[in-house]
Amino acid sequence: MAKFFIVALTVMLVMQTYVLWHVWRVLPFTTPVKVIIILLMLAALACMVMQFKSDSLPLGMATTMYEVGNSWLVIMFYLLMAFLVLDIGRLVHLVPASWLKDNAITTVALTGVMLTTFIAGNIHYHNKQRQEIHLTTDKQLERPLKIVMLSDLHAGFHNRRAEIGRWVDLINAENADLILIAGDMIDGNVRPLLAQGTAEELKRLNAPTFACLGNHEYITGIDKAIDLIHQTGIHLLRDSVVVMDNVTIVGRDDRSNRRRKSVEQLMQGTTSNNFIILLDHQPFHLDEAADNHVDLQLSGHTHRGQVWPLNWVTKKMYECDYGQWKRGNTDYYVSSGMGIWGGKFRIGTDSEYAVITITPSQQAATINQ
Repeated sequence: MAKFFIVALTVMLVMQTYVLWHVWRVLPFTTPVKVIIILLMLAALACMVMQFKSDSLPLGMATTMYEVGNSWLVIMFYLLMAFLVLDIGRLVHLVPASWLKDNAITTVALTGVMLTTFIAGNIHYHNKQRQEIHLTTDKQLERPLKIVMLSDLHAGFHNRRAEIGRWVDLINAENADLILIAGDMIDGNVRPLLAQGTAEELKRLNAPTFACLGNHEYITGIDKAIDLIHQTGIHLLRDSVVVMDNVTIVGRDDRSNRRRKSVEQLMQGTTSNNFIILLDHQPFHLDEAADNHVDLQLSGHTHRGQVWPLNWVTKKMYECDYGQWKRGNTDYYVSSGMGIWGGKFRIGTDSEYAVITITPSQQAATINQ
């Protein structure tokens, strides 16, 4: 873990150096003004690094450092892409060298594009999308089953109690039969959740609610995360199974636990007469659910890359990085997440929850007649 942190920090410093150098060159200001701007950018980088010491900082300061540092990470990424495009354009003689040195027009244009992109991305993040999904089954359900599925709340320093409360209101308005959460309820630290009493908001969920663990629960510290989830009243399924009427819900531990049970092990003792739902946070090895006759797998984790063009990366990484999928007789839904890690920007992706209605085939045929 320490080695990974050193490598990641080194990469970020190289990126930051490249961006700062270009910012210094392109700004058409006097040296003192340039120094102030560069110092502000370095302060944002310091916030990104210092957030790892958040437990030793006052809560308000830790929250600010999280917001500024992680937002800067996304902004820096977009500045990096912009300057790379300009540099490539200069090398192939499409961009005059003068555009990159002491140029007011470039500065204004780049600032305008960045402000527009990130203001729009923040607005889009707060506009939660409702994905409606209809499935039919030959299993003997007594009636149509309405499920609200969500993942990746990432509750913590940036998704605070008031925001979680608004999400709960959205979910409760669906009057679902079941609420299923596919991991990463907690962002990485229980401290802000305990201080804000966030568990009280999640207690208001108005339907039986089940969740599996995600990798961020392990980042948080698994024991602390589990204690917090228990305070919410949400039923945690950690390599365990629960049956409600004719529905079997299988909650798999996150793959962060290398000793977690296989899907085959978890399915032992279940009845194929029931409609079987598997909660598995990370959508790897989708064939396992199909091979073990799961009817519906629900996953999250990918965020669909969170911001463009990282959605191109997740599309290459996963068999299904987002949306509905089918393999054999098994249906899948991979959510891009209700909340978010890092800066509150959605660019080319959505923050969402899914409303899934599962209708018995005979009843569906009757309705369609």
